[in-house]
Amino acid sequence: MAQERKKKAGVLPPDGGWGWMIVAGCFVVTVCTRAVTRCISIFFVEFQVHFARDYSGTAWIHSLVDCMTMLCAPLGSLIGNHLSCRVAVILGGFLASIGLVLSSFATSLEYLYLTLGVLTGLGFALCYTPAIAMVGVYFCERKSLAYGIAMSGSGIGTFILAPVVQMLIEHYSWRGALLILGGLVSNLCVCGALLRPITLKEEEACPLPVDSECGYSTKPLVAVGPANEKHLVASRQQRNSKQRCLQSMQEYHFLLMPDFLVLAGSFLFLASGCSLPFVYLVPYALDVGVSHHHAAFLMSILGVIDIVGNITFGWLTDRRFLKKYRSICYMVSVGMEGLCCFFIPLLHTFELLVPFSVLYGYFDGAYVALIPVVTSDVVGTTYLSSALGVVYFLHAIPYLVSPPIGGWLVDTTGTYTATFFLSGFALISSALLLCTVTVIRHCQRIQRNRQSNKTTLEQCEAQQADFYTTKNKDLLIVNTATS
Repeated sequence: MAQERKKKAGVLPPDGGWGWMIVAGCFVVTVCTRAVTRCISIFFVEFQVHFARDYSGTAWIHSLVDCMTMLCAPLGSLIGNHLSCRVAVILGGFLASIGLVLSSFATSLEYLYLTLGVLTGLGFALCYTPAIAMVGVYFCERKSLAYGIAMSGSGIGTFILAPVVQMLIEHYSWRGALLILGGLVSNLCVCGALLRPITLKEEEACPLPVDSECGYSTKPLVAVGPANEKHLVASRQQRNSKQRCLQSMQEYHFLLMPDFLVLAGSFLFLASGCSLPFVYLVPYALDVGVSHHHAAFLMSILGVIDIVGNITFGWLTDRRFLKKYRSICYMVSVGMEGLCCFFIPLLHTFELLVPFSVLYGYFDGAYVALIPVVTSDVVGTTYLSSALGVVYFLHAIPYLVSPPIGGWLVDTTGTYTATFFLSGFALISSALLLCTVTVIRHCQRIQRNRQSNKTTLEQCEAQQADFYTTKNKDLLIVNTATS
């Protein structure tokens, strides 16, 4: 009994210990979800040739995977909050693996929309949000570094998987490659077993608020006789249902925070532009005459530099001199990524595309590591899991719509220029929205400080005037008495 009480008691974030196993589990989750999703773009040309479809039709596969991963993110948070993160990740790993295996038997693009897009995307959604939220529970002081390492899985996975997937396609065709990826993704079930839950003191010290208007009390009910047994059961059921309602309302209380609403708007612009380069970089490279191996290697460069961005930005923003400016670091990384997109149409050789992959990959890794950190700074650890579910949900519609729109622009204009310009504009708009609000609030803060200082000065002057008036009166009284 004593041991059970000890386990249930709230603790401070360990900032180490088993937390590093949580980081390792989240790392593998990001490899098996985000890296695999990025590598789907390598199948892009294979699907086009095999099913004889245009860019916009084929792009729906990638957009559906991304959309389902983000659209069902609140479902992953819900299962993680009410059951456990272990259950959510194990179930998601099973669904994602089944979806990839079934995709290897595809006979049409519509079949791939269902298996690779919907089923695999749903499995990724159940894994992604709970795993990321668990890192925020186990870390506080070294949160940015922990997230940097955990989120670097997408970069390392892309670096390794991009050439491996290309090799698998050449040796076993795209069907065999999808089958092998299904086996790889099944390791998500193992990662789920690592996610051991803990209760923080912050959560323990934040009990469910009791509202007298809701009609229930925390006092125990006492049965006075057998006749009241049914009434007792009904009262308990009513109390439990109202308590669950209050818990659900409390979980999403952060939606009323103005800071979170601004951050959500920024994420909408971000999601509209960030996926396009990953979808169209390989097709663009092939279109300008780069070989298949070199085009796949560009994705590998993106992946490995993504790792550097994850870890270095995570480490830097944990330093004292930058800890207060995490949101500014996030704005800079997103804005620089948008600027990179404007220069892609000028790059027509592999040697020129390599610097783009380096810069874009670095800033992509930087902002990806900062998304959960900035969200945690706004809503706190208690609401982090639910907030991340909403944050990734906001990515869903842009992820669904932007790749087909990019493909339509390619089909209409015959070039990739408009597609990459759309990506750059969306990313810069995301950074400018946060920047504008930050500048406005900074100006308001300065104005409030000036008014406060002015008021304080006026009060001091008034006090001094009262002091001198009182002193003069006292002197007058003394002089009168002396006379």
